[in-house]
Amino acid sequence: MAHTPAIPRIFPALLSLLAGYVDSCTFLALFGLFVAQVTGSFVLAGTQLVAAEPGAWVKLLAIPVFLLACVVTTAIVGSDPRRRRAALGAVLWLETALLAGLFIALLVGAPLAGPDTPAALCASLCGLAAMGTQSALVRLVVGGPSTNVMTTNTSQLAIDATELVLAWRARRAKPADPAVAAELARARKQLDALWPVALGFLAGTVTGALAYAHFAVWCVPAAVALAGGLALWARAGGRASG
Repeated sequence: MAHTPAIPRIFPALLSLLAGYVDSCTFLALFGLFVAQVTGSFVLAGTQLVAAEPGAWVKLLAIPVFLLACVVTTAIVGSDPRRRRAALGAVLWLETALLAGLFIALLVGAPLAGPDTPAALCASLCGLAAMGTQSALVRLVVGGPSTNVMTTNTSQLAIDATELVLAWRARRAKPADPAVAAELARARKQLDALWPVALGFLAGTVTGALAYAHFAVWCVPAAVALAGGLALWARAGGRASG
């Protein structure tokens, strides 16, 4: 069986950067919509029962669209581990196409009059679907912490940092204990996997906000280019392992 090259450590951080960037751009362009995570969509959909606000269709469709994107991604990836590297490129191309759809809808509808316009609805659903594919992709293929949702990651970051400090103190007290050394290594590995993702998302949100402030909807092609670049890398890696 051909060897499949490992996914580089920077890959999840780049996906997180992409998610943060898109989330900032869409929040500013689409009247406060978060597309990278679906938690807010549950709240917005629920509050529609007592506080009808503009953008009702987006809020009601956000959850099923996100779920459908995860279903499609899971179907593309399949259950055969040998196909997963090839599926990585296919799903990233799908995400690239959805982000391109987001950009086209924003460009055609600019300036958007409100969240209920057809262009705003189309852009919102494309963004939600793009982030849904990425969320499922990380879960199924990439592994590690979520690149979309930072609530759990923030809690885990505090836990991992504290466990690392405690393990380091135990190591100083018992430098020859192999169990303590193993715990220190585990804590360090956990933290090393998480902090680049959290930092990448933060960097993405800041970069996305600044880019939108300077270029408006023309900032979105940068996200399309990043997703496309990752898809090209995945395709090249899949060929090299074939």
